[in-house]
Amino acid sequence: MSGDAWSGVAVAGVVAAYALGSRRLASTPVSSAMVFVGCGILLGPAVLDVIDLKHNAGPLLTLLEAALALVLFTDAMAVRARDLRSGGFLPGRLLGIGLPLSIGAGWLLAWPLLPGLTLWELALVGAVLAPTDAALGKTAMSSPRVPALVRHGLNVESGLNDGMVLPFFALFLAAIPGTSAAREGVGGVFWRALVLSTVLGLLIGALGGRLLRWAQARGWISREWAQLYVPAVAAAAYTLAVAVDGSGFIAAWVAGFAFGFALRRFRATGPDAERQDGQNRQNSQNDQDGRDGRDGRDGRDGQNSHDGPDRTADFAEHLGGLLASASLLLFGAVLLGPTLEDLSWRIVGYAVLSLTVVRMLPVALALAGSGLRLPTVAYIGWFGPRGLASVVLGLLVLEEHVPGVELLSRVVAVTVGLSVLLHGISAVALADRYGRWHEKTRAQGRELHEATPVPDPSERRRITAR
Repeated sequence: MSGDAWSGVAVAGVVAAYALGSRRLASTPVSSAMVFVGCGILLGPAVLDVIDLKHNAGPLLTLLEAALALVLFTDAMAVRARDLRSGGFLPGRLLGIGLPLSIGAGWLLAWPLLPGLTLWELALVGAVLAPTDAALGKTAMSSPRVPALVRHGLNVESGLNDGMVLPFFALFLAAIPGTSAAREGVGGVFWRALVLSTVLGLLIGALGGRLLRWAQARGWISREWAQLYVPAVAAAAYTLAVAVDGSGFIAAWVAGFAFGFALRRFRATGPDAERQDGQNRQNSQNDQDGRDGRDGRDGRDGQNSHDGPDRTADFAEHLGGLLASASLLLFGAVLLGPTLEDLSWRIVGYAVLSLTVVRMLPVALALAGSGLRLPTVAYIGWFGPRGLASVVLGLLVLEEHVPGVELLSRVVAVTVGLSVLLHGISAVALADRYGRWHEKTRAQGRELHEATPVPDPSERRRITAR
């Protein structure tokens, strides 16, 4: 068989093996991301050399782009306007203040540690490593011992910040001479990647959601095909934006918002729709009754937030999780493994600072005066894992073949790899420790702002959860 065929067999084998032991591993500190990245390093050219796509990165980039586009769509689809209002301040502060500060801090700290990069390449480092990945810190966002306000804030932040960083990424890339975006100019990137892509995403998402509700009202679409319809809409938004030289990721992200809003705003009516809603409510109740209530680490820890009990996006979310898991395996093989063979203290130092200072200081500033206690601020600041979005954006920069991108890709690889390890092994222990502090403090009769109720907090159900 060819090398590509063996690579496919290896990826499929690891996915199948993890699936067979996933429930058993759920009770351990070993996360799915750790398993897939570790297996990738083992199967890559650094060790067994079963997977080697270094000279043919096309399949890897296609897989990563598909995974990120689908995750952007389903994450945005899950967010409701009230998610930004629930708890009053946390999601807004983390996104409106914390995210820009994280990009700026990453930009400034890269300057002394990564010599040889230009001003805008340094800015690109900050933008690429700013978004967080909910799947890598799932326990921190799903453990029932953690206050609902904190879980909700982290969940909404991780669902939106990867999309919000895309405009920064596109504009910084356009400012670097020699890139395809630079040839189009900042003005062209602004109109095509930001304005046109946003308009296309809104139109496709809104129309797609309305058509789905219209078909459901008339009983024309089965539940199975309704779930297949969701990734089709995401793919349509992405590919149409790419076809007009816009940003497929921005279009997919915006389309997810519009699609979710249309599903919630225009409810299906009619006998068939009523039977479907009744079945959905029963399924939701069965899921609620079936939870074991231990710590939410088996991937069944939250209701789907898409239109309450409607489970239309389940398949798309699970497919996105599967693609993300395979992407992490290939990331370990193609990027992280070879990078580990030639490390420097500057790269490791920046990776450590990116996961601590660049994340925790902006969070502390964003939450100043919020009334949250220091343990809560520290907990929120620590759990900002870097994952799929950073890997994809880093690879897109690598494809540009401009000076400095090799160093940038190595920094991204080490930062994401270190995040997978550190956030993975600390998630369970810190969630339990923080939960005990919260319970003890409340038992002493002290008022805690963390105890503010959050109505129906939404949680995504990606299968990359522990």
